[in-house]
Amino acid sequence: MKPIAIFYEHQEWFKPLFAELDRRSLPYVKIKADQYAFPLAAKELPYSLVVNRASPSAYLRGAGQTTFFTLDWVKQAERLGVPVVNGSHAYGYEISKIRQLQLLEDLQLPYPKSWAVNDPRAVLEAAATLSFPILVKANVGGSGAGIERFDRLEDLKEAVSAGKISMGIDGSALVQEYKAPSGGHIVRIEVLNGEYLYAIKVFPPKGSFDLCPADACETAEGLELVRGACAVDAPKRGLRVERADPPRELIEAALKIAEAAHLDVGGIEYLIAEDDQKPYIYDINALSNFVADAPQVVGFDPFVRLVDYLVFRLRQSSL
Repeated sequence: MKPIAIFYEHQEWFKPLFAELDRRSLPYVKIKADQYAFPLAAKELPYSLVVNRASPSAYLRGAGQTTFFTLDWVKQAERLGVPVVNGSHAYGYEISKIRQLQLLEDLQLPYPKSWAVNDPRAVLEAAATLSFPILVKANVGGSGAGIERFDRLEDLKEAVSAGKISMGIDGSALVQEYKAPSGGHIVRIEVLNGEYLYAIKVFPPKGSFDLCPADACETAEGLELVRGACAVDAPKRGLRVERADPPRELIEAALKIAEAAHLDVGGIEYLIAEDDQKPYIYDINALSNFVADAPQVVGFDPFVRLVDYLVFRLRQSSL
């Protein structure tokens, strides 16, 4: 059997995936997304399956060249007939918060009132129709990157005048009403192969927008998570997590999103707003970093389920 190709960039997040593949003696190769080349004239690839684990936040780690190159590489695999887990359609949502909200609009699902902009001066036009506080979110983000909060119009005008509004690596952003999460947490629903996998509450430190569950190293009760399952800088983040049991209608909304986005594995994040107690979906994650030390938090290892799914995809491709 040709090996599985794991296309990834982050050094720490996928160690549990590699460990589970090793445990089952499944053939695979690691492909570093920031150090890769492929011939455009190729007629075939030496892989049975490609697993796309590239992150839009790679530019924070000096690997910004991966973000849009990944889309080209994934399309290359698809055009040569190699099945891809989280292929080009899903990855297109991973690298565009604007496209994510367009999908939510099409599905008639609730999200915070938002504008798309491609120039800092347009931020003021958008903000004039929104209620403060507002967020300016770089269109290509990840791990809370490129998000700024403004509590007053005067502060926003000052930032625009001073040239301090960042449009991110693709020069575009969302301007969005800030919804304070009730209870100080958001909920992340993980889906796999069209089914509900688990959900967690994520409690970020005050003022932080980094909600990456792989970077959490403490439960809400203060129990320490296994360090080997966490990113190396996780203890600095102050993230806390606990298991969640979302209402059925929000699980169904997440599954509807996953189906429309062709998301094989992913996380959909929502919050219950403090002001009106209504749910708002605000992020679709194709990368799907599973929570650190999942057996302690949710009662099982999702990487085992993920590899079960990869085996299923391999069998499908061999039919």
